[in-house]
Amino acid sequence: MNCLLIEDEPLAMLRLKEYIQRIPFLRLCHAVDNGVEAIPILQQESIDLVFLDVEMDGFSGIQLLEALPKRPAVILTTAYDQYALKAFDLQVVDYLLKPYTFDRFLQAVSRVPSSKQAESLNPFLFVKTEYRLQKVAFEEIKYIEGMRDYRRIHLDQETIMTLETFGELEQRLPQQQFCRIHKSYLVALNKIESVERDRIRICKTLLPLSETYRHQFYERIGRNGK
Repeated sequence: MNCLLIEDEPLAMLRLKEYIQRIPFLRLCHAVDNGVEAIPILQQESIDLVFLDVEMDGFSGIQLLEALPKRPAVILTTAYDQYALKAFDLQVVDYLLKPYTFDRFLQAVSRVPSSKQAESLNPFLFVKTEYRLQKVAFEEIKYIEGMRDYRRIHLDQETIMTLETFGELEQRLPQQQFCRIHKSYLVALNKIESVERDRIRICKTLLPLSETYRHQFYERIGRNGK
């Protein structure tokens, strides 16, 4: 995702630049120290995600948000918590209170809506495993299985484990390609071989289709379920 950093504290800007560089799917396009300088960038360039300081001289982050008729995903960064309610009224993705850790930063980035991620045209996502961020191509995913605290992602050639929840993964996967079928299963629609009495066959594996997700699933594949 193309990123714009707006931060008037030099040390905070350095920390954010370092964090952004550590995440492979983020690309820092510009870093400016005031909101006024950011406006033409947002008007003229394709920016997917903005990291925005709240308290800046002359033109605050809140004022900048209110002035933009159309805006990308925004993560606010601030040392003050009194702006949180107003920020969420403006539909920001997350609100980072300084000082924050890299893990907290990564959590905020993972909340960027899937529609914003899709705009970046990347046919993959990065999931957090125990030791690293692993790139996973959408086309390689067969299905995702819930196993207590973990999600097991079954790929064409391997399986990987992540602590990310189904909700977090569903937010980041393209909705036209993936569908929840059970509290413990999410499937790639293009990997389905057949549907047999509310059981879904993917690569010789039969997965249950629960009543909760039955109507949604049949709608997605263009059938009425009969």
